[in-house]
Amino acid sequence: MTMLTYDAMKLGKWNLADLVPSSTAKEVGGLLSNIESKVSRFEGMRPFLKPEISVDVFVEMIHIIEEISEELSILAAFAHLQYYADTSSNDAAAFMTRIEKFCSEIGNRLIFFDLWFKKDLDNTNALRLIDGAPRDYKEYLRHKRLAAKYSLTEPEEKIINTLEVSGTGALVKIYDRMTNGFDFTISMKKGKNTFKKTITNKEKLLSMVRSHLGKERENAYKALWKTYEKNSGTLGEIYHNLVLEWYDENVSLRGFKSPISVRNLSNNLNDGTVDSLLSVCKRNSSIFQEYFIEKADILGIKQLRRYDLYAPISSKSSNVQKYRFGKAAELVLETFRSFDRKFFEFAQRLFSDDHVDSEIRKGKLSGAFCYSVSPKRTPYVLLNFDGKTRDVSTMAHEFGHAIHSMAAADKPILVSHAPLPLAETASVFAEMLLTDTLLKRLSGKERRILLAEQIDDMYATVMRQSYFTLFEIEAHDAIVKENATIDTVAERYLNNITHQFGNSVAVSPDFKWEWLYIPHFYHTPFYCYAYSFGNLLVLSLYQEYIKEGDSFVPKYLEILHAGGSQKPEELLRRIGMDITKESFWQQGFDFIEMKVKELKES
Repeated sequence: MTMLTYDAMKLGKWNLADLVPSSTAKEVGGLLSNIESKVSRFEGMRPFLKPEISVDVFVEMIHIIEEISEELSILAAFAHLQYYADTSSNDAAAFMTRIEKFCSEIGNRLIFFDLWFKKDLDNTNALRLIDGAPRDYKEYLRHKRLAAKYSLTEPEEKIINTLEVSGTGALVKIYDRMTNGFDFTISMKKGKNTFKKTITNKEKLLSMVRSHLGKERENAYKALWKTYEKNSGTLGEIYHNLVLEWYDENVSLRGFKSPISVRNLSNNLNDGTVDSLLSVCKRNSSIFQEYFIEKADILGIKQLRRYDLYAPISSKSSNVQKYRFGKAAELVLETFRSFDRKFFEFAQRLFSDDHVDSEIRKGKLSGAFCYSVSPKRTPYVLLNFDGKTRDVSTMAHEFGHAIHSMAAADKPILVSHAPLPLAETASVFAEMLLTDTLLKRLSGKERRILLAEQIDDMYATVMRQSYFTLFEIEAHDAIVKENATIDTVAERYLNNITHQFGNSVAVSPDFKWEWLYIPHFYHTPFYCYAYSFGNLLVLSLYQEYIKEGDSFVPKYLEILHAGGSQKPEELLRRIGMDITKESFWQQGFDFIEMKVKELKES
């Protein structure tokens, strides 16, 4: 592998050529034709689906599905990543819709196998096939049988698959195109003069909510929420219909106990485990309230406003550290190298394969993500790098996701992806490694600043995300049972954050529109508790690492290597963690409380 030259690293775009060399009709047509032939072969094996099917034939059919999934995943990755790089491109949007429709059609043609195993096959023969299957598939197959009672008939499942592209999928795409195309008008001040400035990239605006100037933070938030409020009718209507569709399909038709139970099953978690997590999060809101009171004292103000939540402790803009992209990459990769050589090599591959899109530009999807194509492919990472310390942490976070994916590369594609709650394990752990690296280089006031930023991050990824989920539970309930208007949902959200902050933070009414700006509510309902789960889990893991040192690394790698091949409760129980107990989650909050105390005493 070519060694990196950090100083030469520049912001840039990713290269998608190793997915699909070009999107010409001939190139894409050849890929589609190849997939079609494999699907036809699989359809021809339908007569084998009898109770007495041999384990060998059953496993052979699984392998064919994996081959098809691999090729579909590559094609879908190319379409989505091309679109995310420029959501304003009509050609990219049209191509993505075409590929999504094709994937849906293929899914419909393959669904008979899944439904046969989940619904038609008797329990005795299902257990026979599970017992005879290779080890990596056992939990995957057990989970499918668990989901059996929520499956519909083949024609019904085909209708749902088809409508997902032109129904919910289309609504989500409209949401993305609208919000990524927003312009924001902000009041700015230069000397004694005040003027209006239009900002066309949301990431640029969001960087201002962490400004050292209180008025700039306030104006940035006001510009953000004014735009979302202006579009609240359309965005709210999209959300309203997504919630109703979620309920109609999953609760009314499939028979799930509640809307969140759908996500819990998808995550292979018991409802009780998630209930324990959310209950402990709600009970510990006072820890962060205490921190926000302390932060107000550090900043020299009577009470934090919600506008000030992410205010830097450093009072001067000249004290705000700025990083060149190459320096940020060096910090992250060398931190990984000090933990484990393999981690460094995985992260290095992202750059050597040119799989990082880092620059900020109009039309590009905001935020950051890691896109895992398949176990055989290096993941892709999208960043919007602006040189802040937070951007360096984001790089570490997303590279952590990529490391998780590459650590499970020997797993079959059907089981390589960790369920959402475990999917945050490597990303958050990577951030904590980076924070420790930075803390070792700092002293006095600088350490205090970074410690405060670390607690800010813990709030954003633990408490904030759990309250997002508590809001979603309430919003889904209100829309379905009360036909709540968007204004009512917005008021419920305002009540949610008011309870979350107590008397520690003054919340202005414009924050009632914040929920419209959270894409997970639209893309993946009830996703957000995975962040709380992952972060609290990592706090426990990291404490083990501090105590054990290098001997901890193999235990940690075992979690990452498992991918999605094991049920989270069972995987973690093997290394001594019982996530079904509230006492487990409380350990994480005890660590956070210790950090708040350390800040107060520093």
